[in-house]
Amino acid sequence: MALTSPFWARGLTPAAAAATPETFRLSFDDKSGAETAFAYVTGTTPDGKLVLLKADGTPYHPASPAKEMTPLPEDCAIPLSSGKQFPVPRMAGARIYVSTGEKLDLFLNPGPSLVHPSFLNSGDANYRKNWTFCEFTFNDAQLFANISYVDFVATPLGLRLTTTSSGEQSVPGLPAGSLDPICAELKAQGGSWGELIQADGGRNLRAVSPHHRADRFQGYLDGYIDQVWKKYAGQDLIVDSQNPGLGKFTGRVGGDGKLTFGNGESFGKPVTADVWSCDSGPFAIRDGDSDARKSIIPRLAAALNRTTLLDNPNQPTGEDPAKFYRNDVTNHYARIVHAKLPDNRGYAFPYDDVSPGPDFSGAVQAGDPEVLTVTVNALRA
Repeated sequence: MALTSPFWARGLTPAAAAATPETFRLSFDDKSGAETAFAYVTGTTPDGKLVLLKADGTPYHPASPAKEMTPLPEDCAIPLSSGKQFPVPRMAGARIYVSTGEKLDLFLNPGPSLVHPSFLNSGDANYRKNWTFCEFTFNDAQLFANISYVDFVATPLGLRLTTTSSGEQSVPGLPAGSLDPICAELKAQGGSWGELIQADGGRNLRAVSPHHRADRFQGYLDGYIDQVWKKYAGQDLIVDSQNPGLGKFTGRVGGDGKLTFGNGESFGKPVTADVWSCDSGPFAIRDGDSDARKSIIPRLAAALNRTTLLDNPNQPTGEDPAKFYRNDVTNHYARIVHAKLPDNRGYAFPYDDVSPGPDFSGAVQAGDPEVLTVTVNALRA
């Protein structure tokens, strides 16, 4: 199962630094309050092999199984109570899963490929368990790690990165006990927002992004998007690529109903599902798309999620974070999540790192990583 990736994962820019060390050290600060808590580390090696870390930190490369949904032969659960630090080799598309209360059930498909825990399939062995994840990519240029709410909110995680010479970075993430208040606010918002809550026997399991319930929001943003299209049929929209080599693009909605920029890139009117996903309809990025198009899409999608595109014709230059999500019809999931973040940092939709300056992403990165510490906060206060 592929999870939605934030913007950084689609165009990771190497840091201007010397080659990274062969490994960084991973540690955990368990503040979950759970009797038992476990972590699982998995990713893809530079030569394309599936890798997991065993409980002793040894890299494990499982063989391809004969059939789908074969239980993972090795127990790769890392007990957080051990207090150990683990050397992590270079890997891409990596995830650190954290499960409190009980272990996850992991499976392999032929390839081999890991069958990731599912939060969408209620029949999945892990659906009713308390788990979450953070992500990282570690290559010869840098370690880039992030907390993400692009898919769902569950057990809150935080990150702290120490380095050999470039200082310390941290992202606190959601505070302990954030899930139940977020669910309460989603219910209070009314409409389909309460349907984002997944519960089991009255216990909130997680709150999922509206992208995963797009069928409940058909037509939700239509009125707002219609206003945007009408405005820019008579006024220029300027999008700054924030790349000196590309510059700014000026566009208008033409008689064909498409938002067309001076460089020839053209966008049909999106629907709500395109805005929530940032990756369908006119916002889908395909092989061969120009760098200009790849720059315009995130900025349009971000402004529509934050419902600032109607008011601000200079994206994202003139964006004021205080005005994000102020429209009655907006991405209330992102609004509620960001309101709980102590520093406003964390991906609540894939292009949440689009910014006029302030950092809204939940990321830490360095070319000289030493120790990445994952803080596991309590699911409930």
